[in-house]
Amino acid sequence: MSESADIVIAETGVEKIIDLRWTILRAGLARETAQFDGDNEPTTHHFAAFAGDELIACASFMRRDWEGQPAWQLRGMAVRDDQQLSGIGSRLLNFAEIFLIRRNHSNLLWCNARVPAAAFYERRGWKIVSEPFEVPTAGPHLKMMKKIAPIVR
Repeated sequence: MSESADIVIAETGVEKIIDLRWTILRAGLARETAQFDGDNEPTTHHFAAFAGDELIACASFMRRDWEGQPAWQLRGMAVRDDQQLSGIGSRLLNFAEIFLIRRNHSNLLWCNARVPAAAFYERRGWKIVSEPFEVPTAGPHLKMMKKIAPIVR
């Protein structure tokens, strides 16, 4: 768990993040569209940032190979509108990276990022590795990836 300035970042259950995913990523669609294949797999990790009792950001990582290599796929990253540009998304990703590298599965991360979010990920070391493509329910996306450094002990 990570705490500072009344913000707590921790691993959580998927049931705690579905409404934020739905509000930010699936507005106008059925709530069920915010539930992803793999959400309930035992190797999937869901992370959340809370300000007091209020959920302000979330992200999920699932074991999904990247070009035949073990990897973690980032899915459903969302930051509440009034918290965007506050740095909480960066803090949440940093927390998740440290958590995941300790799992000894892979140091490779990838995602299908919405085109408007690509610059956010690039500033955090992610690389664009595809041409834009359309996700029917969510608009234009880019495949992105990042290799995270192992923790030196």
